[in-house]
Amino acid sequence: MPTTIASEVHIIRSPILRMIGSCAAALVLTACASVRQAEHLTTTVGPPRPFSPAVRVNGFLYLSGQVGTDSSGALVPGGIQAETRQVMDNIGVVLGRGGSSFERVVKCTVFMADMKEWGAMNEVYVTFFAADKRPARSALGANGLALNARVEIECIAY
Repeated sequence: MPTTIASEVHIIRSPILRMIGSCAAALVLTACASVRQAEHLTTTVGPPRPFSPAVRVNGFLYLSGQVGTDSSGALVPGGIQAETRQVMDNIGVVLGRGGSSFERVVKCTVFMADMKEWGAMNEVYVTFFAADKRPARSALGANGLALNARVEIECIAY
């Protein structure tokens, strides 16, 4: 056998690594066994979409990305700040329907059509969270968002 394969076989036969591997496998099996059935929230307003607004699994609520649409499904006029406010209002509705709130959001991802509008978006975004309890967040530029939106935000809450 080539040296690399022989040393890999030696590592696998190591009693300590075999025990660690067994423990890791047990943890994975335990985690998989504890996964409960996913609960899919349904849409009650606006036009039908080909996805769930949120899915709850193991106590976490995963929200689909929201854009700044009103109850008719049309983007609100007024630019990035108006859209961001509507996005956050839409998120609040989905969080409430899922039994959660902005105080329980742990992670957001922001997609922007133009990263030059990041500051203006942030001026609105930060008003929805307590200054000392803002969620982790990523923000990135995207080449084209659904419905030609300026901003889309998805969240994870508990």
